[in-house]
Amino acid sequence: MNDSTQTQGKQGWWRRLSAGLRRTSASLGGAVADLVTKRKLDGAMVEDIEEVLLRADLGVDVAARIAAAVARGRYDKAISADEVKAVVAAEVETALAPVAAPLAIDAGRKPFVILVVGVNGSGKTTTIGKLSAKFRAEGRAVMLAAGDTFRAAAIEQLKIWGARTHAPVVAREHGADAAGLAFDALAAAKEAGTDVLLIDTAGRLQNKAELMGELEKVTRVIRKVDASAPHAVLLVLDATVGQNALAQVEAFRKTAGVTGLAMTKLDGTARGGILVAIAAKFGLPVHFIGVGEGIDDLAPFAARDFARAIAGLDDEA
Repeated sequence: MNDSTQTQGKQGWWRRLSAGLRRTSASLGGAVADLVTKRKLDGAMVEDIEEVLLRADLGVDVAARIAAAVARGRYDKAISADEVKAVVAAEVETALAPVAAPLAIDAGRKPFVILVVGVNGSGKTTTIGKLSAKFRAEGRAVMLAAGDTFRAAAIEQLKIWGARTHAPVVAREHGADAAGLAFDALAAAKEAGTDVLLIDTAGRLQNKAELMGELEKVTRVIRKVDASAPHAVLLVLDATVGQNALAQVEAFRKTAGVTGLAMTKLDGTARGGILVAIAAKFGLPVHFIGVGEGIDDLAPFAARDFARAIAGLDDEA
């Protein structure tokens, strides 16, 4: 790929990312602009700015840090909305940089098993399809396992993604034992010399102990085939749920041993800031973000790009 193609690709992704986060940045930017045009910076305005940041789901610690950074050296002075946006971008990038990490596939582990978890409607199955396309484009042999046996539609959806990305799909009838399917899929992937096995799971509500128990069973059974598997446990989060995403991370981290995150549906919400709160609280790697339904609308997470988009700043690339 030449430099101009790479630049075009990055610009295309930036356009999708900034458009996807426009609801968040417009909500945040509009509230900040209303505040700073009325008076010089004082203690009350700093508190108001912090409240705006909290409403954007950035989290208590990050909101306080940004408000303090805005106030530093600016008391009794006029401040522009752009100045505040620049501080927001810088502080959000600082919060996110430690967790921005690619999902590294260890070629020495074959197949590299990725267990994909999350609640119903978070976009798990679609994310698996997009990851399959990404890995296939990298030249890897991929297999999909339709482990969401509770939903016939999820099985069919994964079969469609398998056909679309030329990846074989291991599936059983609706209602089949998910752990048994995962066992069979891993055995088949080993036999076929597959590079990456992506296992879908049912959308377990985090407050349903029996469903979480089944997820633990899937993990136990996989380890009968490969004691080191799963090699990654990817939690898919729906940005539109806001604060509830924090509870989901807590629950799945305990039950499934989550190793990294993918956040979807950033194009459908003004609550994209929740990713910042999650990063600050849990420190889990953020591997991917999704800003649409298209096959190219899932991309590796970049802290600087996300921070500038959420603050409503232009791309500097």
